[in-house]
Amino acid sequence: MPLRIPELARRLVVALPIIAGFAAPLSAQPADTRPVITIAVQQIVTSGALEPLREQSNVGARIFDSIFENLIEVDKTGDLSLKPGLAESYRRIDPQTIEFTLRRGVKFHDGREMTAEDVVFTFGRERMWGTGEANPQTSGQPTATLFAQGAQGATSVPREAVAIAGRLLPAFGSMEAVGPYTVRYTNRVADLTLEGRLTRNGTEIISRAGFQAAENWGAWARRPVGTGPYRVKEFRPDNILVLEAHDDYWGGRPPIRELRFVVVPEIATRVNGLLSGQFDFITDVPPDQFRAIERSARHDVIGGAILNHRLLVFDKNHPRLQDPRIRRALTHAIDRNLIVEALFQGKTSVPAGLQWEYYGPMFHSDWTVPAFDPALARRLLQEAGYRGEVIPYRVASGYYTNQVPTAQALQQMWQAVGLNVQLQMVENWQQIFDRSNPQNPRAIRDWSNSAPFNDPVSSIVNQHCERGQQQQAGEWTNADFNGLCTVLETSTNADERRSTFRRMMEIIEREDPGYTVLHRSVLFFGKRKDIEWKPSPTQAMDFRASNFRIVPATR
Repeated sequence: MPLRIPELARRLVVALPIIAGFAAPLSAQPADTRPVITIAVQQIVTSGALEPLREQSNVGARIFDSIFENLIEVDKTGDLSLKPGLAESYRRIDPQTIEFTLRRGVKFHDGREMTAEDVVFTFGRERMWGTGEANPQTSGQPTATLFAQGAQGATSVPREAVAIAGRLLPAFGSMEAVGPYTVRYTNRVADLTLEGRLTRNGTEIISRAGFQAAENWGAWARRPVGTGPYRVKEFRPDNILVLEAHDDYWGGRPPIRELRFVVVPEIATRVNGLLSGQFDFITDVPPDQFRAIERSARHDVIGGAILNHRLLVFDKNHPRLQDPRIRRALTHAIDRNLIVEALFQGKTSVPAGLQWEYYGPMFHSDWTVPAFDPALARRLLQEAGYRGEVIPYRVASGYYTNQVPTAQALQQMWQAVGLNVQLQMVENWQQIFDRSNPQNPRAIRDWSNSAPFNDPVSSIVNQHCERGQQQQAGEWTNADFNGLCTVLETSTNADERRSTFRRMMEIIEREDPGYTVLHRSVLFFGKRKDIEWKPSPTQAMDFRASNFRIVPATR
């Protein structure tokens, strides 16, 4: 017998709570209570790209650890030893070859599983080497030009990226798959440092499908696909980078829902934002701001020395700097200890040249930077016939901690011995490297060098030999030095490598100065006191579950 309308309505009313009871568990999603963490930085990247093969900067180094991973990793918040990364194990087959067994089940940000195919592609021509010859004279190209070079498709790799690949892996032979989860890296020559090289920014493993799906290289470089604990959600160069949790991360669920890196160039604004609760972390805090932060019961300062040295770089093509005696005078006029005490309150030190103690047997403990000797500086200037001509010093304000005060102190020290160095404040690195105006040639600039792994190849070769940025930028070269670069990279004799490294420092730091070391870099963070987090001397900011925890407030 058909139901009448009133009876049907009554039964529906009775059934609705039951239906809702069954439906609610299916539709309701548990709230994601993980925090959103905001970090105020002086800059996110210097090139406009999130592709490590283009971005080789200190600021880029702090974000890449969240997005990408390497086959071999450095224990960045531990003892800095090498450990398996995306490779669960690796072994040397011979002095030129390493075989890697990949972790299974590793997911890229696009949801695909990482296999040997992705690793081979990462080191292939389409992504790393391009289809033509690398142009070594590419440093400092405008970002817009670099992104335009990828306009025909993602396979159009910018020359700068190819040049950086050549710097990282100068004797690359091949990366081949010998199974779905096994790859073999072969170098063209014997190299004792291969494991360290493969930890460098630029050798991270990427998604082949993600790269090939990008509209062009520029689109890829602003939204790359890696395997790290966080993936790119939003990126506006010079403004903000938003990373969201990659919940399929093989290393465990990330502890933060969203990481926000916000560009705040002025340190005073960063400090005020931290104290007001606008930011959870701030970077690059100079010692004179510690007290303002530590007065707050809710904030503290952490950090210290890092694997990076602050340098000055000389362009020996400048008419006044062609004579090495003038460059030597510049180095001897600097009172480095005064800079350390006056501007850094003794919280850093003057290192033994461009080297680090963790080089182990390759470290020369008796080496020193050029002595502070104003009388010698004056004598060298007199011998060189220097008559007070202008020597420009280009400075990009705020990139390094205490950068402008350091530049001003250096200018006064040089003036004291008769050097007419004039500061030229510029806005970015493109302007620092620019050599289009013959009336204003380059002469002196700021820089820093890192040591990402424990061998001189990681720094002096990577930055100052023929494939290094200084020579690629056309600032300095020396035939004897370049010959020694090859020895340091290819020799398997420990004593020969050690003596070669020392001779290289003698040439570039004393006889024919290409740079001079000022002090060891320090990196201090202001942060919320209820956050347990450990900084790394590599500059990477690690926000995995093992290195981030919010401590509940106690009553």
